[in-house]
Amino acid sequence: MPTAATDTFVTLPPSASASAPVPADALVPAAPNGEPQPVGCTNFKLRQLTRLVTQHYDQHLGAAGLKITQYSLLAHVDRLGPIAPGELARRMDMGASTLTRNLQPLVAAGWLALGSGPDARSRLVHITPEGRALRTQAKQQWKAAQLALNDRLGNANVAALHALLDLGLTAFHNPDGPGSAPE
Repeated sequence: MPTAATDTFVTLPPSASASAPVPADALVPAAPNGEPQPVGCTNFKLRQLTRLVTQHYDQHLGAAGLKITQYSLLAHVDRLGPIAPGELARRMDMGASTLTRNLQPLVAAGWLALGSGPDARSRLVHITPEGRALRTQAKQQWKAAQLALNDRLGNANVAALHALLDLGLTAFHNPDGPGSAPE
């Protein structure tokens, strides 16, 4: 509800309330020009959602003995590999040290392996036959998690979320793109 006679709020799209009512404090205030204004800390809201979505996927992938972070690494290496660790980190928008830390248990389990690269100083990550078999098995649990998420949020909302996330990723990868401040 508006708190003053001059406050206006933007109505959320009908798909936003597809499966649950929108709480009153989720209303988005509008600027005088009618443009929606963010309320609260974007990082906090993203982290809240990320924690819940991660738990959702982890519950499904637990049947295969994996977490979503591990499944994602297996899937990326399977699709892109053999691949240099630095390139894998770049493709996953992940720091090199985070990638190294996340690779270690998968290498120790025998699902991924580090081998020689094109020269003596480089290494390549590749998926092992055991890792590919596990990824194939876990893909069923991943698909079940994805479909359950789509059902919970609504397909249109998930598609809109993907579009917003892609827009955000593009904006952070292209500092001179839309919304950048002139120098």
